Amino acid sequence: MLGGVKDIREAVEKAELARDGLHPQRTIMFVDEVHRFNKSQQDAFLPHVESGLFTFIGATTENPSFEVNSALLSRAAVYVLQALGEDDLRQIVARAQAIGAVPALEGDALQRLLGYADGDARRMLNTLETLAMAATREKVDPVTDTWLLKVLGERMRRYDKGGEQFYDTISALHKSVRGSDPDASLYWLVRMLDGGVDPRYISRRLIRMAAEDIGLADPRALRLALDAAEVYERLGSPEGELALAECVVYLAVTAKSNAVYKAFNQAKAFVKQDGTRPVPMHLRNAPTQLMKQLDYGRGYRYAHDEEDGFAAGERYLPEGMAEPGFYQPVRRGLEIKIDDKLRELREKNSRQGKS
Repeated sequence: MLGGVKDIREAVEKAELARDGLHPQRTIMFVDEVHRFNKSQQDAFLPHVESGLFTFIGATTENPSFEVNSALLSRAAVYVLQALGEDDLRQIVARAQAIGAVPALEGDALQRLLGYADGDARRMLNTLETLAMAATREKVDPVTDTWLLKVLGERMRRYDKGGEQFYDTISALHKSVRGSDPDASLYWLVRMLDGGVDPRYISRRLIRMAAEDIGLADPRALRLALDAAEVYERLGSPEGELALAECVVYLAVTAKSNAVYKAFNQAKAFVKQDGTRPVPMHLRNAPTQLMKQLDYGRGYRYAHDEEDGFAAGERYLPEGMAEPGFYQPVRRGLEIKIDDKLRELREKNSRQGKS
């Protein structure tokens, strides 16, 4: 284990002895959780990596772009390890069974075990070891789903990855936030955390809730959701989970609006079924003299030069396209002011005879 610069120096000395001995050997330096080393500690590897004294391998669960020094990163090849799929995990179980390390598993038990592993081979192997000892002690063969739950405890019962309960729980959390119930929102959040759901998944869903169900009624909600996700990434569990709880409560109690969500979906549906309408000439860019001669940009009114920064009567939609009215702000939160502003602008357009 390497704990600091002193340990790194000792490891370097051993590598030098291995290189200069009677039977020279190449040294591999493997550092787990390299993101936990500070800048000076990471710098200590550099000269030896450059000289080829050892082959450096660092493992990290964090984004190396942020957690590993750029100098060290530039001298390394980055490989992203993805979570294992079900087929990979099945092979691990099959190999363990082939050497008699674990008993046979019934279909439902195997499927539950694969979900519990969540793509993590180490978790799968540790679980198989636990099962093997318990099955030998209790003379169980094959392993049933009921017995599996008994051995691995309540945790598996609460979190069935990809199962109905998992999706029901996240649905309950989303609907509780949308329904402005902070207590229910906290309850479902804790249920998911207690059941083993990845907090990063929850943070992504909170960001979605802020955009879909709150929107411009309180634009601060989206920023708060992003901040909560960042705090969790920095602190991890359990400390970072408090930031998710704070976010959940804020999303539940603040003003709600899905006006942007609805407007975006309506715009997508309209564009999908509509033809490709040309951009009006006055809205086109004219970077060349030829384009100017062809009237690109001709007649465009620069809003900043207009009274109150608004070109009353100007039209920005394609020719012949009626005003679609996609965005209809609600009378809640900040959208009250947005609605008042749009009404004022529409009145100015009307006075200019805009159709």
